[in-house]
Amino acid sequence: MNGKKGSIRIDICQPSKSVEQESVKKQISEKGQSPSKRLCDVWDFARQDTNRVTFALKVGLACLLVSLLILFRAPYDIFGTNIIWSILTVAIMFEYTIGATFNRGFNRALGSVLAGVFAIVIIQVAVSCGHTAEPYIIGFSIFLVGAATSFMKLWPSLIPYEYGFRVILFTYCLIIASGYRMGNPIRTAMDRLYSIAIGALIAVLVNVTIYPIWAGEQLHMELVANFSSLADSLEECVKKYLSGDVSEHPDFSTTVMDDFPDEPAFRKCRAMLNSSAKLDSLANSAKWEPPHGRFKHFFYPWAEYVKVGNVLQYCAYEVMALHGCLHSEIQAPYNLRCAFRSEILDATNQAAELLHSLAKDVNNMKSSLQTSLLKHVHVSTERLQQSIDLQSYLFT
Repeated sequence: MNGKKGSIRIDICQPSKSVEQESVKKQISEKGQSPSKRLCDVWDFARQDTNRVTFALKVGLACLLVSLLILFRAPYDIFGTNIIWSILTVAIMFEYTIGATFNRGFNRALGSVLAGVFAIVIIQVAVSCGHTAEPYIIGFSIFLVGAATSFMKLWPSLIPYEYGFRVILFTYCLIIASGYRMGNPIRTAMDRLYSIAIGALIAVLVNVTIYPIWAGEQLHMELVANFSSLADSLEECVKKYLSGDVSEHPDFSTTVMDDFPDEPAFRKCRAMLNSSAKLDSLANSAKWEPPHGRFKHFFYPWAEYVKVGNVLQYCAYEVMALHGCLHSEIQAPYNLRCAFRSEILDATNQAAELLHSLAKDVNNMKSSLQTSLLKHVHVSTERLQQSIDLQSYLFT
């Protein structure tokens, strides 16, 4: 702090040249990866979660089945070029989980039906008004539908149905505009609705019957993994702190950008802080799924998973704060850390054991009293506080 009395000047150090050179080298190395290295990355990505490969194969199968309606002559003679809408429906509606597919399918079906009915009504009104007024009525209706749907999808309570409003807009515009030029608009609208229904049916059948991926199961396993990641990162952070393996005054920019490759548990904990959107998405998708597997009840309380996940995030922030102390420039002497080693380890082990036990209970969907473990955590923390109070002279 420099300058006149009452004024403060803050000097922000620029990243050192070594840091800049390291970042440049990292970017160059990433761009210059060999094809074999990229294939290894793809293989590792697929091996981390085999459901990704399953989902890709199911989408390919669904697209193949719906394409047969065009490749074979009989269905093409019935629906004509409108059968293309089946392929479009499969590509848009097929989602990773069953719940997301049902959610997207509901919006797709409701939007298509409303757009088709509204298009038929407007076409009848336009035809009855004569050829002169027909294009004006159709043009004004397109403007009205576009403005209304775009406004309604911004309404806070209707945001979950935003895709449905998009479906209404483009389905209505395509049906009424093409029907006006092709003639027989009602037949065109009905054929397209039938094609959409066929595509939706194929997407649902393939996604549900072939290795289904349930959003509820994904949400359940994600929450269990968060419990375990939090416990592991807490133990890892404290173990590294007590071992004396702390950062030797690192550059600030290096600390912020470091990925900490030697701390895998912490990286999982940091990823957990960014998982709130994933939990919300899985919970919203799980609401659309029928009873399945271990979840045999209607209206299963999926929202409670999100609440528990939010509580775990608050705990993860505490671990992040501990990790920040571990890599800060100001460190406590090693002998001072060793003075409270047993108490710190006891409190850490008791807290981690409680988290692992809760993870096991959630995974097994069984309720067991954890009062003894919770009591041990309270006792160990009180012991640590008493030890600090008794040896407070060490801090002077």
